[in-house]
Amino acid sequence: MKHSILRQLSIFACMAALAFAQDVIPLYEGPPPGSPQANYPEKAYFSKVWNTEVVTNVTTPTLTVYKPTSGASNGAAIVICPGGGFMALSINSEGTEVAQWLAARGMTALVLKYRLLHSGEDATQEFSTLYQQDQQKFAQLVGSVIPLSIADGIAAVAYVRKQASKLGVSPDKIGIIGFSAGGTVAAGAGLRYTPEARPAFVAPVYAAASMFKDVPVPTDAPPMFLAAATDDQLGLAPDSIGLYSQWTAAHKPVELHMYAKGGHGFGMRKQNLPSDQWIDRFGEWLQMEGFLKK
Repeated sequence: MKHSILRQLSIFACMAALAFAQDVIPLYEGPPPGSPQANYPEKAYFSKVWNTEVVTNVTTPTLTVYKPTSGASNGAAIVICPGGGFMALSINSEGTEVAQWLAARGMTALVLKYRLLHSGEDATQEFSTLYQQDQQKFAQLVGSVIPLSIADGIAAVAYVRKQASKLGVSPDKIGIIGFSAGGTVAAGAGLRYTPEARPAFVAPVYAAASMFKDVPVPTDAPPMFLAAATDDQLGLAPDSIGLYSQWTAAHKPVELHMYAKGGHGFGMRKQNLPSDQWIDRFGEWLQMEGFLKK
């Protein structure tokens, strides 16, 4: 009964999200570069393991556009990368709900579905089992898709910059935020961008980022916002501290919020903890950096 009610609420939330969404745009004109040919469909369903709606088996990356809902655009845009261990996308609390919050404040928000590892019946169960039992095998499996996911993040920023006039935004006010694995994508986009894909700001939230510890910070690196919880169940809190240290060592603007409690994957979930207000701190930071109006 409980799961039935949760599923009904989740379906209602998805319908509300669709009411906000304006367009779904393919990220690439043809087959995504570097991907083997895939003959399995994308899948969306309610995960009982994660207690949320997820999307899996993404082979054709897309951007779902959420236009400003509070009047005229403020000229800024943001690419949002949900997390899910590169096996799924937690599409609501790390995607659509973030987009709606920012769109209500004048930003154009675009939720990115980036390429994921091929999974079976339930990617969230596969992830939970594999990560708990054999992290080395898990790292080997997702290692093949991580470069493709990061490439999608970089391509998404480049696409929005190229289409800035059509989207009604300024090409120098386009940033990227990501959560967990999506935070890896965002961090990668903030470290490995090409000139046409430089984000105006980057916000990895409880990101897995140890792979970037030896990557030099670009001389024109964008300002960075970080948020995570010390009690992260996946042990990723030090990764955010590492990125903060890299940015400060390079004398680049950076802000870090490390909450005592919040766990991993708090996103837009409400847990009656200070981490619930991370999005407000992010909004304040965007205002300070000139991407949101007060």
